[in-house]
Amino acid sequence: MTVVAPELLLNATDVAKHYGAVVALRSASLAVRPGEVHALMGANGAGKSTLVKILTGGVRPDRGTILVRDRPFVARSPAEARRGGVVSVYQEPALIPDLDVRSNLRLTQSPIEATRHWLAELGLPELSLADLVRDLPLASLRIIDLARALAIEPDVLLLDEMTAALPANLTERVLEVVGRQRGTERSVIFISHRMIEIAAVCDRATVLREGETVGVVDVTAGSENRIVALMLGDIASDLPARVAAVAASANRPADVRPRLSARNLSVGTKLSDVSFDLFPGEVLGVVALEGQGQDELFDVLSGSERPSSGEVQVDGAAASFRHPADAIRAGLVYVPADRAEALLMQRSVRENIALPFSTRFGAWGPIDLRSEGQKVDAAIKTLQIDTRAASEVRRLSGGNQQKVTIARWVAGGIRTMLCFDPTRGIDIGTKQQIYALLRDLAAAGTAVLLYTSELKEIQLACDRAIVIFRGRIVAEIPVADADEPTLLRAAYDLKPDAVMPEELAAETMSAEAAGAEAAVADAAVGAVASQAGSGGTQ
Repeated sequence: MTVVAPELLLNATDVAKHYGAVVALRSASLAVRPGEVHALMGANGAGKSTLVKILTGGVRPDRGTILVRDRPFVARSPAEARRGGVVSVYQEPALIPDLDVRSNLRLTQSPIEATRHWLAELGLPELSLADLVRDLPLASLRIIDLARALAIEPDVLLLDEMTAALPANLTERVLEVVGRQRGTERSVIFISHRMIEIAAVCDRATVLREGETVGVVDVTAGSENRIVALMLGDIASDLPARVAAVAASANRPADVRPRLSARNLSVGTKLSDVSFDLFPGEVLGVVALEGQGQDELFDVLSGSERPSSGEVQVDGAAASFRHPADAIRAGLVYVPADRAEALLMQRSVRENIALPFSTRFGAWGPIDLRSEGQKVDAAIKTLQIDTRAASEVRRLSGGNQQKVTIARWVAGGIRTMLCFDPTRGIDIGTKQQIYALLRDLAAAGTAVLLYTSELKEIQLACDRAIVIFRGRIVAEIPVADADEPTLLRAAYDLKPDAVMPEELAAETMSAEAAGAEAAVADAAVGAVASQAGSGGTQ
């Protein structure tokens, strides 16, 4: 007797989840075919993570039906979901730090030899199972999570931002393995903010917006425009135009004293003789491969590290920072890529934004709560922060958390903002809002120094860019000429007509660099590996 495979491997219909007055999922549906790589898309806060947790037993839905191979699927825990053939690799590694890798595998009853096989397939053949988890880098932990999930041979594998913290070589391995699931009896649900990855490995995409499924799109050439339009709704066409208009009107001030200057800055062997000026009303981009000295530059400017030589000038006067508080008092505020570094996760949105106000009093005295409240409310409105879950910042999406980080300084009034990869891991809609905000801040006179690992952000947000290679500034490029190929060649310190050497393809940019996108594109179209150049953790 011939067994007919079900038309749908997984079919979730009208799934809803509320947390009190907060609606995490309103009506989400997801239909995945056997042998399909299916993208789950949506802006931060659209409900993707909640749906993943429901499918894998981490959260119980309030409503809805879920079928796996035409049978009702109800998972009361991740272990029960795993036994039912549904396994997820979450954004944060699900490993116990104080145990070795082998012990972690035993806890989830993962086949040891099968896991070894997948570790090798995914690019970590030499990893020792005797290593303590806490001693391993984040990229390795993510690969371990994926390898043990594959070893179980699940019917449905959910990958939530799997490549966000991986270097280019491991990203390529992951996408190759995911691509090999096509045409099998198993399926992959793939969540990523990188459109190039969606185009490389996915067959279809389901788009969520505000807790609802708003469309299913076949992933073909040009489908990214349809996906973005579904993700953003009414603002999809407005934001790019607004960003372009503001950027076009921004010009480098003439005959104006620099707000911030670096003069021959050096930090050990990491940063050497770096000099530049940042003017009021300007967004200056910083482009660099992973580990080229950009971390040390921002550490010095934000007061976290002292230079070996050279000096920092603020408004033409020499400044010396022994602590980040010194930099803040001088008007230099820092927005890190990792929101957890900047926020009090257990406190409310209002408390986080108002935090700088409490540091302005030299002696005990009353706080003007009315004035503080007005400034906080204005910042929330300006950044369009979703405060439905505002009781604690940790309940907000990653994009809204980053908005809170920026809003803190907008509310307090800022003169110079140091932004280190502020849009890493944030959906495209929120990214465009942040681009527009940076341009608005510059138009109001704020000076912004922006390091970004996404090269396309340079032309969207910056007036010009400096390129750092091996700790030195090797190029300064006006925004009109700062397209991705030009920036990538400069980042490798190549002349415009030079051919990128193959050995340089192994160099990595940080987590969301356009070079990583090049690497993914190469994997998708079979181009030569020498065109790639990104990835890595910060």
